[in-house]
Amino acid sequence: MKKNIHPEYHDDAVISCACGAKYETGSTVKAIDIEICAQCHPFYTGKKKYIDTTGRVDRFKKLTERALAKQEAVKPIKKSDKNAVRREKKAETKQVA
Repeated sequence: MKKNIHPEYHDDAVISCACGAKYETGSTVKAIDIEICAQCHPFYTGKKKYIDTTGRVDRFKKLTERALAKQEAVKPIKKSDKNAVRREKKAETKQVA
């Protein structure tokens, strides 16, 4: 191996979770902060916990509601409906004349 190109390895690196759990491991970084670990993750704990730190779920719901509203506003007219609309327009022009 080449000398002086590899990062320093720490055998006593500490990983700290937001829930308060701490793990010791080996790493090139001395201290690592994480948001979720095995002690607080819903999959491992069996507890349902809503994790949305940036509001992405709400943003997605708003976008889908807008998309559905646009689809409702621009519904394609069926062929049979088009003929009915044409007949109504013809009847209106006859009544006006």
